[in-house]
Amino acid sequence: MYSYTEFDDKFLAERNAQFRAQVERRIDGSLTEDEFKPLRLMNGLYLQLHAYMLRVAIPYGTLNSAQMDQLAYVAEKWDKGYGHFTTRQNIQYNWPELRDVPDMLDALAEVKLHAIQTSGNTIRNVTADHFAGAAADEVADPRPVAELIRQWSTDHPEFQFLPRKFKVAVTGAAADRAVIKAHDIGLRIVERDGEQGFEVIVGGGLGRTPMIGKVLYDFVTADDLLPTLEAIVSVYNVLGRRDNKYKARIKITVHENGIEDIRARVDAQYALIRGQFTGLDQQMLSRIEADFAAPEFKTAPLAAYESAYTNDPVFRAWADTNLADHRAPGYAIVSISLKAHGATPGDASADQMRVMADLARRFGHDELRISHEQNVILPHVHRNDLPELHAVLKAAKLATANIGLISDIIACPGMDYCALATARSIPIAQEIATRFDELKLEHDVGPLKIKISGCINACGHHHVGHIGILGLDRAGVENYQITLGGDGTENASIGERAGPGFSAEEIIPAIERLVLGYLDLRNDPTETFLQAYRRLGLAPFKSVLYPEAAEKDRANAA
Repeated sequence: MYSYTEFDDKFLAERNAQFRAQVERRIDGSLTEDEFKPLRLMNGLYLQLHAYMLRVAIPYGTLNSAQMDQLAYVAEKWDKGYGHFTTRQNIQYNWPELRDVPDMLDALAEVKLHAIQTSGNTIRNVTADHFAGAAADEVADPRPVAELIRQWSTDHPEFQFLPRKFKVAVTGAAADRAVIKAHDIGLRIVERDGEQGFEVIVGGGLGRTPMIGKVLYDFVTADDLLPTLEAIVSVYNVLGRRDNKYKARIKITVHENGIEDIRARVDAQYALIRGQFTGLDQQMLSRIEADFAAPEFKTAPLAAYESAYTNDPVFRAWADTNLADHRAPGYAIVSISLKAHGATPGDASADQMRVMADLARRFGHDELRISHEQNVILPHVHRNDLPELHAVLKAAKLATANIGLISDIIACPGMDYCALATARSIPIAQEIATRFDELKLEHDVGPLKIKISGCINACGHHHVGHIGILGLDRAGVENYQITLGGDGTENASIGERAGPGFSAEEIIPAIERLVLGYLDLRNDPTETFLQAYRRLGLAPFKSVLYPEAAEKDRANAA
């Protein structure tokens, strides 16, 4: 992973000292809350429903064990003993006291972590495929270029006050595990005629106006990537709407002007600035790439793994759902579910963080990843170590065998924490997971992604859920709309609204009807929910979801 230079350490120390002085001025009354707000947001500090919230960046989702241990320490010393991992590969602390935040930031800086640009109208934390550097289908590790983009965008003098927040995601594989088509800029590493370059996608995003990004360029060379990004963001900075924050994202800019017009403007800006990029960025990239050299993978027999897989059905169920193919023989990618049935999706206690850090040290070449699906990944584990690792996870209540299944739910904090939320998300996720655990059906149902947002800002990515749930306020009563057929992969699509919403009491039975109906509708157990939906369309699922309306329609037809 990236190693900080002396410059990096000095920059972070000066930035934290500056914010400490700003916090002191807020506490003594020298700054009003309105004056303090833009300063705290530049340092990842929000004022939520009940308390301040500190959002800490985990650049491109990569951690080592010392960093995870420090996240646990911060949670225990200054919060309530847990942290919440988010869909943007950040961790959020929901209960810090304002006076403690500078100390938290200094503690994070000790392990090269920070909260810079995790808020505000600027380029946010650069995210990446959580299997980066390990995936069997990877063209190249996307993290070095993600680090280059992070350095380029941090405190960029032109891009600190954009029309709206700006998000970049990078993947190095054909299979999109980073939801690049739902980002302001999505980058995919591709090969053409033996040369590696980038497919550049712009104008994706969710929120109140969800859109799938469009291909701006199908191939940009590595040398041209940074000037291309600079040109794109410069064009958006000038052209983006500032008269209406709901129309300020680049997706609206692309939609209103058209992709061809945007491409022409970017081409013109690129021509103006290309000469400013003299190759220093490529020298930096070469140094960064050295920090991401693959670990020395070991060679070992597989007897312990094969014995456990054959003889232990609990281990086998976990291995079948929570392991992915690794590019090195004998290795696996381990996904640790933070979605135990009835738990808060994405939450991990300080003790659990320490367990995961220790497992990374013992079995995982000291590497961890945070996924946009709010789980933790050990990217490099030899299969023969998996039985021992699984036993430790079980003891820590981290061995839930549900990755990609119905209880592996993405959920925003909702009205339990967020000042913007219009409905609860966490209790709905908990009830769905608990109900399908009671039914003992989720392994029969197979791959099914449920995503829940507590307001139209869509932090729970509900638009790209196979089943999406959006919580709204209807005359003071929580109401939950269902969308169907969304997809956040390389075949990205926005879900279709099924019909009228459901009350908090009705939403769990509605989801149950929907899933049981799918089991009757599918061709065979190999046809996933999304495949069945794409084959059949909305109508049969809507009939299952709204049986009284379907019966009335049949009676009228008769």
